[in-house]
Amino acid sequence: MFVSDFRKEFYELVQSQRVLLFVASDVDALCACKILQALFQCDHVQYTLVPVSGWQELETAFLEHKEQFHYFILINCGANVDLLDILQPDEDTIFFVCDTHRPVNIVNVYNDTQIKLLIKQDDDLEVPAYDDIFRDEEEEDEEHSGNDSDGSEPSEKRTRLEEEIVQQTMKRRQRREWEARRRDILFDYEQYEYHGTSSAMVMFDLAWMMSKDLNDMLWWAIVGLTDQWVQDKITQMKYVTDVGILQRHVSRHNHRNEDEENTLSVDCTRISFEYDLRLVLYQHWSLHDSLCNTSYTAARFKLWSVHGQKRLQEFLADMGLPLKQVKQKFQSMDISLKENLREMIEESANKFGMKDMRVQTFSIHFGFKHKFLASDVVFATMSLMESPEKDSSGTDHFIQALDSLSRSNLDKLYLGLELAKKQLRATQQTIASCLCTNLVISQGPFLYCSLMEGTPDVMLFSKPASLSLLSKHLLKSFVCSTKNRRCKLLPLVMAAPLSTEQGTVTVVGIPPETDGSDRKNFFGRAFEKAAESTSSRTLHNHFDLSVIELKAEDRSKFLDALVSLLS
Repeated sequence: MFVSDFRKEFYELVQSQRVLLFVASDVDALCACKILQALFQCDHVQYTLVPVSGWQELETAFLEHKEQFHYFILINCGANVDLLDILQPDEDTIFFVCDTHRPVNIVNVYNDTQIKLLIKQDDDLEVPAYDDIFRDEEEEDEEHSGNDSDGSEPSEKRTRLEEEIVQQTMKRRQRREWEARRRDILFDYEQYEYHGTSSAMVMFDLAWMMSKDLNDMLWWAIVGLTDQWVQDKITQMKYVTDVGILQRHVSRHNHRNEDEENTLSVDCTRISFEYDLRLVLYQHWSLHDSLCNTSYTAARFKLWSVHGQKRLQEFLADMGLPLKQVKQKFQSMDISLKENLREMIEESANKFGMKDMRVQTFSIHFGFKHKFLASDVVFATMSLMESPEKDSSGTDHFIQALDSLSRSNLDKLYLGLELAKKQLRATQQTIASCLCTNLVISQGPFLYCSLMEGTPDVMLFSKPASLSLLSKHLLKSFVCSTKNRRCKLLPLVMAAPLSTEQGTVTVVGIPPETDGSDRKNFFGRAFEKAAESTSSRTLHNHFDLSVIELKAEDRSKFLDALVSLLS
């Protein structure tokens, strides 16, 4: 059931209890977790934190801990499946679910006792009515005994029997119609997967309602929202609306009178709203590297071709920036050039057909030396979490990523930025090789691309978030490079090797890349059906339904089934 008063029905309930936090491995979940941890620290709430990367880990961790806890909080996992069916909890166990995955499972919505959904009602949830989905089991029809003892005429008895048969037939027909309607309603409701309001924003809202919101919490809410935007999980319209909400909080927390007494102290944290460039990590890299590794500019210039490289040189010449300046670290560029750099880049970008070169975002200053854009922190945290190091576990990566969000651990954040640069370079090189060797092929109703074993950096893309980001950027670049109009409107299915020993691949489905795209993804259900109909050995372990693991030998029959399903 949806919780209407988060403070009374959630926070005050868990305040006096020991609670268990299950947190999914994505940046938005980490930010929501940081806000909740800060609140729990304020009120001395005892909690245990368990990172989970998929359904299997969630089930295992729940079995391990279910005896010790009554209250479980799930962040960015658990809303889009029937939780009680998967976890089989005791009757006094209560789950609080704060999750961006939509649609919310219908059983979770109408379970009043054990499932409490910390989900904003203003998201367009379009939940079907209770009576359309559930119906009380009618009493089994009583057996009619033929020899009634009332001694009435046989003709009367026959008439009464006929009436009863007609009634039964009517009831059965109504039930069949209701079941058919229920199937249609559920199909329409569950067909597309999409994302709602960022969990970090929902948690910040709770802190604000209780007057416990701090500047740090506000920054984490901003990073959570930016993560959704970077990963294309929400529409541009939703992003701009949510930025507007956070902007009001930023002005409230960070306004200062410009008099002598209010000058900044050296270690002060300051957040500001920016209308900044859409270039990744450009303040921690060189401008040239950033232009080459941002998917927006790389796709528009077509940098994988010689002609594209020429266009980039023309673009830099149009701005009047010397190559020597562009190729050195941004920090070391001439101050005279940096002063109006954004305006220069925006003006030249407009001439080259890039109208959206600037974007609404936020930046944070730690004292005078350290300045980060929200997207810098997203890329750094994501790279730490999906680091391809063999010798450390997923939990180690999770904790390192969680630590990098604290301002006391700036060294970890800088380490994350270096990993992110490596990841972004590898992404653009992989896209270039896929497009130059025509690896993206049309299968009819969708495009398909498969990364081969032995491709450089292929292990960087075995993790779901990295592969999804690569697929989205590849689709953008493909749409810019292809002349086939039909192919521009197709979705993409991408596969990358996961484990050579087990012979498995990760498969990701990405919705079509169109301007008015509502970011709704239909691959989750399609993957399930295709696997079912061909008995392919798949593992639907990820919280995003459009990411699955598949045995490499079953790949061709799985794809054939997917083609016939979507044709």
